[in-house]
Amino acid sequence: MSSYGLTEGFLMEMMKGNEMESPVLQVIGSKRIASSGEQSERFRLLISDGKSLYSYAMLATQLNDMQRQGKLSEYTIIRIDRYTTSVVNRNEKGEKRVLIIVELTVLKDGALVGKKIGDPQSMADVTASQTQNSGSGSGANSYEKPAASSRPSETSGLHSTYGSKGSAGGSNGATANVSLGDNLTHPISSLSPYQNKWVIKARVMSKSGIRTWSNAKGEGKLFSMDVMDESGEIRVTAFKEQCDRYYDMIEVDKVYFISKCQLKPANKQYSNLKNDYEMTMTNDTIVQECKDADGSMPEIQYNFVPIAQIANLEPNATVDVIGVCKEASEVVQFTAKTSGRELRKREATLVDSSNAAVQLTLWGDDAQNFPASSNPVVLVRGARVSEFGGGKSLGLIGGSVMKLNPDMEAAHRVRGWFENGGRDASLASVSARTGAGAGAGLNTEWLTFREATDRSLGAGDKPDYFQVKAMIHTIKSQNAVYKACPQADCNKKVIDQDNGLYRCEKCNAEFPNFKYRLLVNMLIGDWTSNRWVTMFTELAEEVFGKSSQEIGSMLEYQGEEAEKLFTSMCFKSFVFKLRTKLEFYNEQARNKTTAVSAAPVNHKEYNALLIKSIQEMTGVGKN
Repeated sequence: MSSYGLTEGFLMEMMKGNEMESPVLQVIGSKRIASSGEQSERFRLLISDGKSLYSYAMLATQLNDMQRQGKLSEYTIIRIDRYTTSVVNRNEKGEKRVLIIVELTVLKDGALVGKKIGDPQSMADVTASQTQNSGSGSGANSYEKPAASSRPSETSGLHSTYGSKGSAGGSNGATANVSLGDNLTHPISSLSPYQNKWVIKARVMSKSGIRTWSNAKGEGKLFSMDVMDESGEIRVTAFKEQCDRYYDMIEVDKVYFISKCQLKPANKQYSNLKNDYEMTMTNDTIVQECKDADGSMPEIQYNFVPIAQIANLEPNATVDVIGVCKEASEVVQFTAKTSGRELRKREATLVDSSNAAVQLTLWGDDAQNFPASSNPVVLVRGARVSEFGGGKSLGLIGGSVMKLNPDMEAAHRVRGWFENGGRDASLASVSARTGAGAGAGLNTEWLTFREATDRSLGAGDKPDYFQVKAMIHTIKSQNAVYKACPQADCNKKVIDQDNGLYRCEKCNAEFPNFKYRLLVNMLIGDWTSNRWVTMFTELAEEVFGKSSQEIGSMLEYQGEEAEKLFTSMCFKSFVFKLRTKLEFYNEQARNKTTAVSAAPVNHKEYNALLIKSIQEMTGVGKN
């Protein structure tokens, strides 16, 4: 060991394929490797063990922030707590390896060290054949790599650790009897289109259903799966014959060896995985299950969000959630107008110990096979958040995973809560359309409209909430109601076909009736300014004291009465809780404000608020 405890000889042992525990190295320099996205950028390090210099060291992407924050500056001393190596070039002269740093600890900041330790020499031209005659290693933890396969074409570019033997999963021709478990495996983070001889050992995070297509070029089917190992994740897609061959074999949570897929740039429109590439199976692809996995593969990680917090999430966000299905609707069947396919849909209500409920929309086989009557625990990974009328709901998208009654601690906890009082608890639904009482628990600070404008509320990534005492100035009667689908779980606007029937495009069905829904725009103001706000059905019904059906009928058949109703509301004051968010229309930004609740002014409480504000401004009344 040299000064500062550098592990001399580690780089030489690493080049031979040997491993050493927790080597201590010095960072001499770094370089950013260009990529198509910030999340997938990579950093290459020049490192020293006090005896040798090596420039083929890569940070795993989860360590990128350390480099961006300057924690790996020149001369920094680090301890590598976990690493892998990858052969990137093998020829008659030997082999070259990349060191991939998965976990590390900074032992001493580079500014405090201030110099390069020792006189390390470059190893850029060192090969395995040259190092074979070197010493056996400098640490007691080093060991010799077992002999690799005698067929270099099957092992070129593979990981430096061995995988377990797995069962063959089907392949073509001479590859049918190849056991991928006999080969070295390659980390996902090191895959690139420039090397095609690799085997990965990965756990399946999710698997889509089989999708079909038909166009002028023909028809076919496909499915995709997302897989992960300790270094990263990637999407794998199978078409036609490969879809038939592997779909039934692949199961979520199981570990597989995969080889001979084609790599191409990832389509970020359909995938949010942190990888610049994705795989496509070919006729030469081999997939085999690893039946005796040794526990080295990481388990799927979940970031469960309490259901009550879903109300604060933005539309199209993805979320992991676990809850008990308290109730579920019957399966609704209808025909898609565009494709003519029969569709099936079911709505399930999930609840958890945050004393909240959310609606989960299921389609196809998920809807048909869902055991609604048994109150299952439902785990969803990667559910998408949707919003309508201020209410939030969840849906499954490509890459989402749903599990029923999983054997895990979080599932047992929520089941225990449900059976011990949760079933009968009073729950707030985050899927309810915006109305009085909505927005509870949100930051509803008292502000004037001028203060809200000065603070640029709503200009951030998430909506802002505040409350204000304001007076109604004007109500737009035009477009205050619309005719909606009569089904209880659908509020889509219907099309009047002028034949006594109304068509709902969302449900792809025709109905002899409809229901009115309110969408009221009104100008409200306080003593500082005013603002246009939108009020949805439930809240508008409460403010006007009439149902949407009554108001809709008045607007359609008794216009003068409707105008009297709207006029009677002018110059009335309420305490409004408001949601504000900057949105874009025709490339122009405007602040959209929605009324979350409206309550009559409690003058005693409001006067107490004014007195407190005066005391804070003047200092009067403070001890």
